[in-house]
Amino acid sequence: MKILVIDDERAIRNSLKEILGDEGYDVDVAEDGPSALEMVEKEKYNVIFCDIKMPDMSGIEVLDRLNQEGLDAAVIMISGHGDIDTAVECIKKGAFDFIQKPLDLNRILITIKNATDKVSLVKETKILKKKVYGQQMVGESDKICQVRDIVAKVAPTDARVLITGANGTGKELVARSLFDQSSRSSMPYIEVNCAAIPSELIESELFGHEKGSFTSAVKQHKGKFEQADGGTLFLDEIGDMSLAAQAKVLRVLQERKFSRVGSDKDIEVDVRVIAATNKNLKKEIEKGNFREDLYHRLSVIVINVPSLDERKSDIPILIDYFINQICTESGMPRKDFSKEAVEMLTGKSWTGNIRELRNVVERLLILGDQVISSKNVTDYVNL
Repeated sequence: MKILVIDDERAIRNSLKEILGDEGYDVDVAEDGPSALEMVEKEKYNVIFCDIKMPDMSGIEVLDRLNQEGLDAAVIMISGHGDIDTAVECIKKGAFDFIQKPLDLNRILITIKNATDKVSLVKETKILKKKVYGQQMVGESDKICQVRDIVAKVAPTDARVLITGANGTGKELVARSLFDQSSRSSMPYIEVNCAAIPSELIESELFGHEKGSFTSAVKQHKGKFEQADGGTLFLDEIGDMSLAAQAKVLRVLQERKFSRVGSDKDIEVDVRVIAATNKNLKKEIEKGNFREDLYHRLSVIVINVPSLDERKSDIPILIDYFINQICTESGMPRKDFSKEAVEMLTGKSWTGNIRELRNVVERLLILGDQVISSKNVTDYVNL
């Protein structure tokens, strides 16, 4: 169990290190935010204690940076000022707990136990989701079998793949299957949702930045391309990427190198790129929203994931799959669907595709009878 204590008061740092060390924990200390962030980049911590009032960089700023890094560690804020508003703000920003000074040993130990339990649960949930969504393409229809066949042929190569299809069809699952069956499966798999990152931050997210390259760049940051070196980078919703970022991605694909924001030093990488989009990129090219040269670089292999309406014969199989998955995850006793209920769901138009189907199955399992009837479907599903 690794713990990091961040506090500008030496006495508190040393006393926590000694006390927690006596309890069997491996404890590191940092006197300020910037040095702590450097340590977090090099070391994996389970729990982080962070003082709120610190010079140069406040504890809340440190918390924001830790959230940006997407760490699994539980962050516990500590302060000599019992400010309720500050405590609420910290919890809203993702802190696990808020402890007021002077610190009580029993409270600290109980909080550590609760925090590690939560971290373990989060990790188990992530592993479960990867098992459920990342390794199986459920169905026996011709269209999904064709997708599986293409994946099996393309995965062992380093060919770039463009995955197309509507939202909710399972493009992420196809990308993960390509990775799992590739020779890079033991190397990093990094996902980027291009639509979820503001255009002004996408370059920093993909290529990293140097300390001081812009106002909030308090330290050097490695981008997703660098993190994925030797492995696979999945660029989801690439049709939403800015033209400036597209130009840089094109350069990486052509030259296998890039430079961080604020630097002119080239960094060489070996990354397999898989991209996905729900847009018609040829139409986006005509509108001037997407680079044609980048499209041709990305689309060595194009895999179109069929909509659920194009593979209705898979719906009964998917319903049974989701029943097992949802009941196992939630500890709910298994329920079955009547033949009439399955037929009604099979005849429905699924604009939200597989994602919508799973939500409907979960809703019926919660609200429906022990055997889900056609009446349950009529009552709880918008047909």
